[in-house]
Formats: sequence, structure tokens, C-alpha cells
Amino acid sequence: MGGTESIYGDHLPQLEEAMRYLTDEISVLRGQIKEKEGMDPVEHCLSRIKSEESMREKCRRKGLPETTESALEIIHDAVGVRVVCAFINDVFAVRDYIAQLPQVEVIQEKDYIRHVKPNGYRSYHMILKVQQGVFAEVQLRTISMDTWAALEHHMKYKKKVDGNNDLIVAELKRCADELASTDISMQTIKDMIMTTE
Repeated sequence: MGGTESIYGDHLPQLEEAMRYLTDEISVLRGQIKEKEGMDPVEHCLSRIKSEESMREKCRRKGLPETTESALEIIHDAVGVRVVCAFINDVFAVRDYIAQLPQVEVIQEKDYIRHVKPNGYRSYHMILKVQQGVFAEVQLRTISMDTWAALEHHMKYKKKVDGNNDLIVAELKRCADELASTDISMQTIKDMIMTTE
């Protein structure tokens, strides 16, 4: 029986409810902004409950016992939501909206947009405690940040990059900086259009 028991115990319904609550609330905000500005601030929104295998692997990586307590109390990303926005300001508008939700307590925030990781990674991370008493991680980013993160993730898991590794890291960083510059330019253009309407 030991191997087949869920690492989440009988808490899967609460995880699903928390995930649904967050995605429903993000949909509400999308509707509000679309009505006001005429465009949807969110390009796409993905949500998932971390698979049994991934959660167990994360417990092992962190030197934690593979228990329900580890999965739900110590590790905080059993529920994950990624919101990809068209513009930088939309990222922060979604962040502000989520932070004030009545059934959400913000536990931790990491702003990798203003405080970029050395490799060029940009994103805004929130750890939330949702009314069901479960934790969720929300990642907010622009389309270009998301594209870069996907490419970087892909490269990291490719085995045969040994010889060119330094060059690849430097090129990825350069691309990240160029994409960030484009994000700022696009936001400026959008702001100019909005003020002339």
C-alpha cells in the first residue's frame, strides 16, 4: 500500500479548489481590464498541481521525507499558476489584484523583474496561502520573459553543451537583456497609444 498512497494524502480536493479559485479570480480581473482598456492583459494562464513523481523528487532533492507534511507545509508549490502577460505593467496589475484577494495571504514575494537573476531570468514569484489552507506559487511574466525561460530551461536539460557552455550562458544573458529592453519599449508604445485615445 505504501507506494500507491498519494503524497498529498486526502488533500487533493483542497489543492484543486485553491487552483480553481486563483484561476477564476484571474479571469475576473482579465474581464475588468478588457472592459476598461479594450484588451486582455493576459496572454495565457496555466495552472497545475505538481505530479506525485515531481513532488516526491523535490522532497528527495531537498532532503525531506516523502510525506504529506513535506508536500503541503514545507514545499509551497504543490499548486502552481503561471500568468503570462503582454506588458510589464500588466504583470504588476495582476500582482496587485492577487495580493488584495480576501481569501489570499501573501507569504513571500520575489521580484526577479527589478532584481534580475545573474543568468538573466526575469519573473515575479508569489507564494500564497489560499483560504483552503494550502500554499500556491504564482509566477507572473511577460511573453518575452516566458519565451526566454522556456529556452533556458530547454538548454539546461540538454546534455551535450559542455564545450560551448560559457558562450551559451553569455548569449542567453545577452538575449534576456535585449528582450527586457524590448519589453520596456513595448510598454512605452502602449502607454503612448493609451494617452492619445
